[in-house]
Amino acid sequence: MEIQTKLQTFNTEEIDILAIGAHADDVEIGMGATIAKYAAMGKKIVLCDLTRSELSSNGTVETRKAEALAAGKALGIHARFTLHLKDRGLWDVNENIQAIVEAIRIVKPKIVFAPYWEDRHPDHGNCAKLVEEAVFSAGIRNYKVNDTEPHRADRLYFYMINGFHKPDFVIDVSEYMEIKKQSLNCYVSQFTKSAGSVDTPLINGYIESVEARERLFGKEVGLAFAEGFKTKKPVLIHNDLLGGTV
Repeated sequence: MEIQTKLQTFNTEEIDILAIGAHADDVEIGMGATIAKYAAMGKKIVLCDLTRSELSSNGTVETRKAEALAAGKALGIHARFTLHLKDRGLWDVNENIQAIVEAIRIVKPKIVFAPYWEDRHPDHGNCAKLVEEAVFSAGIRNYKVNDTEPHRADRLYFYMINGFHKPDFVIDVSEYMEIKKQSLNCYVSQFTKSAGSVDTPLINGYIESVEARERLFGKEVGLAFAEGFKTKKPVLIHNDLLGGTV
């Protein structure tokens, strides 16, 4: 099935955020509470998983898909889709870039999020590079991908998956951390140890470590919890620097 058929409903809809991850659960780990926050505000948010996570140590493609749909429902997203790129095959080649360009042009998001490029998992760093290339190419009129029209997103931000890095900005998610944890708990195959589980970092207190990271980000700015983001461009503040919010 072509992506145009999968996403044809987006042609006439205004999507606020497109959050892209290499695998189902990447976006939830990095910015699940931010997604829940903006979804509660009425923003339309679409998640895109580049792969089906077919090489996962635990779980199957089918279980990962069901878990991803449940997690998205918990966060209140508008829609979710998978591009079926190869797990551990997210190379910087035109075929992969074109697939993401097509998705961006069909969804037409105002803001795009991708994983932070420094991460222990190579797929996450490769995803960041591919999305950055695709966001730029999606706005080029003469970059032809099927019958799609150019679309230029307003901004590209990067969320953190593994690791603790100095954020360029944070978002207050104090009221939405529990929803983030609910979405992560949907991934039973990834975060819950069972008799048949392969021992990975994800099944050894991973959700607790993510919660601790967001607590530390919050502490830095006097909040209970915050999610941190990186950007390659300055963040523009539209309102009062002395009392407003970004």
